[in-house]
Amino acid sequence: MSDEKVYSEEEIRARIAAELPHWYYEDGWLRRKYRTSGWKGTLMVVNTVGHLAEAAWHHPDLAVSYAFVIVKLVTHSAKGVTDKDFELARKIEETVGWRPGPASALEGTPDDPRFKYIKYD
Repeated sequence: MSDEKVYSEEEIRARIAAELPHWYYEDGWLRRKYRTSGWKGTLMVVNTVGHLAEAAWHHPDLAVSYAFVIVKLVTHSAKGVTDKDFELARKIEETVGWRPGPASALEGTPDDPRFKYIKYD
């Protein structure tokens, strides 16, 4: 059994509102649905989440479809949502949602549907 703090539903919803506005809480899981332009984009999101999960040694459940990925986080050993879940959710959101800024030397993905692979919120 884990000694980690398990957050109540009220605490989880408050933290989501403050820290992770595109995430939601449902059936005991911290969740996020990423919409993509198709299979290539879906695989890129899955691989990104997989890399971060392995680096963190904290593994989400994933629901994978042609044009979306649902990430579900819970700390199994604690039987609830803990700081581990919030920390990994923030890192996933930061990495999957990253794009070069206007002052960046990097151009970013062209604004053409042929190249867009993720639908940003």
